[in-house]
Amino acid sequence: MLRYFAQRFIFMIITLLFVSVVIFIVIELPPGDYAERYAYRKLASAGQDVTEQDMINVRHEFGLDKPAPVRYFNWITDIILHGDFGESFLFNVPVRNMIGDRIWLTMALASTAILLTYALAIPIGIFSALYRHSFGDYLATFIGYIGLSLPNFMLALVLLYFSVTVLGSSAGGLFSEEFAEAAWSWPRVVDLLEHLWVPAVVLGTANTAFHLQTMRATMLDELNQLYVDAARARGIPEWKVIFKYPVRIALNPIVSYLGFDLGKLVAGAPVVALVLSLPDAGQLLLQALLQQDMFLGGAILLMISTMIVIGVFISDLMLAALDPRIRLGET
Repeated sequence: MLRYFAQRFIFMIITLLFVSVVIFIVIELPPGDYAERYAYRKLASAGQDVTEQDMINVRHEFGLDKPAPVRYFNWITDIILHGDFGESFLFNVPVRNMIGDRIWLTMALASTAILLTYALAIPIGIFSALYRHSFGDYLATFIGYIGLSLPNFMLALVLLYFSVTVLGSSAGGLFSEEFAEAAWSWPRVVDLLEHLWVPAVVLGTANTAFHLQTMRATMLDELNQLYVDAARARGIPEWKVIFKYPVRIALNPIVSYLGFDLGKLVAGAPVVALVLSLPDAGQLLLQALLQQDMFLGGAILLMISTMIVIGVFISDLMLAALDPRIRLGET
């Protein structure tokens, strides 16, 4: 297991390096750069003609006159060695200060939605498989289809209305008014959790419905296998037969999907954040890409990609723990 961990960790680092190169190339692909936008916005709007020397001066000011490989090397080196993501061209402030709270919100939303998904989908899927064609099975299947078909933004509006009218709390934003600027304390954490559950439910509903059906279908296949009958014939208690064999195998497809789940949640977060007035990184990323703010856009993309790659790494480790054949290279 230690060797498997080391191999996967090395692959993760290599993947992150390749991802950083791809992100840098994608940001560099559009024609022009931020210097052109800045020069024409500042100089042309003031009635001045933009000369070639003006462009050279502006590019030198922003460090865009250096070759692309040199700029990439400086950018990634500062991130790795100093945790410095550079300074935003657009806002003239350090990128780390701008994206800190937004990235943590995205990570908190994704993590909470993942935990909610697994906490609901796995036990309900097991129940539906064990009590096939029961009322509970039909109810879970019906709710699953609703969850797959209901758009995120509509569910967000419904839960927002329910939270305000029934529970008497405002679900918009991250904190209540009295805790918005307060120092961290236990009451502020509780207030954050009260506001976090709505976006977490919205983001996790579709994934919960999908994994519920996956868990149910896989469990039904495994329950009919000969090794389950053999375990029962040896007198092993029924609960132990279920959780040691079919459940363990049925978890493999769900665990393997962890990295993809994070990607889907991050992609769906901006719409939910817009409806619920959350300071998500999605809108900031769009603005940075439109203005070709390399440091800001690159940092957000790199942080999100890192979260997804780490999710895949954790998924690999969980799969190896569940199925020894994986870490032994037999599958």
